[in-house]
Amino acid sequence: MKLVINRCYGGFGLSALAIKEYLKRKGKKAFFYKQTKFNFSSLNKKDEYTRIDNLDECGLFCYTFTKDLGKTLSKFPNNKYYFYFGNIERDDPDLVAVVKKLGKKADGKYAELSIVEIPDGIEWELSEYDGVESVEEKHRSWN
Repeated sequence: MKLVINRCYGGFGLSALAIKEYLKRKGKKAFFYKQTKFNFSSLNKKDEYTRIDNLDECGLFCYTFTKDLGKTLSKFPNNKYYFYFGNIERDDPDLVAVVKKLGKKADGKYAELSIVEIPDGIEWELSEYDGVESVEEKHRSWN
């Protein structure tokens, strides 16, 4: 069985390119938005999110949707089209394939992703310290 873990301080994360590839494998499109206006008070000011067409512009706070919600949004649409990479199961074959295909280009801003192979049929869990992860079974661990 193969799983994806993060091997550096920071935490698991995927690049915009990796998210786009992952969603493509799931039969979905990826649309990226970044926050371009911030509401620090409630005096009728609104946040604004702008669609990013160039993946290089997608920084740490880039949000992914599986539907094009237009060029700009005045509020964060936390709806069924919002996609969060942290919800992907680490043994998802599509995730493993994306990390294998893209290599370092799959890494999020503070991530160094790696594919770890463990024996089939075991119950496993992720262990993490400051973002560095390992896969563990009760009496074994793999880094």
